[in-house]
Amino acid sequence: MKSYETVTAALQDLRQRGYTTDFNLQFDCIQGGGENKKLKPEEFDIEEVYRFEGETDPGDENIIYAIRTLDGTLGTLMHGYGVYAEDVSDDMIRKLGTK
Repeated sequence: MKSYETVTAALQDLRQRGYTTDFNLQFDCIQGGGENKKLKPEEFDIEEVYRFEGETDPGDENIIYAIRTLDGTLGTLMHGYGVYAEDVSDDMIRKLGTK
């Protein structure tokens, strides 16, 4: 797995490698892609994970997930952690914590 200095560098490289769909985290699913699909945890796999820690600003703490859906769609999900983390279901917590 690669290592990146910045969130921007990670997202640019992942897009060049085909991860072009932007997913958004919802309480019990991720949403994105054509028709704004909603995917439950069992409908996608996490292929790569990159964690970035803000040295001076907690708002800079992010995790980028490279995701492949069951139908082969590739995309990314950016998720803040710590104080700024969203409220998600137990199933989503388990899924996002698998890597």
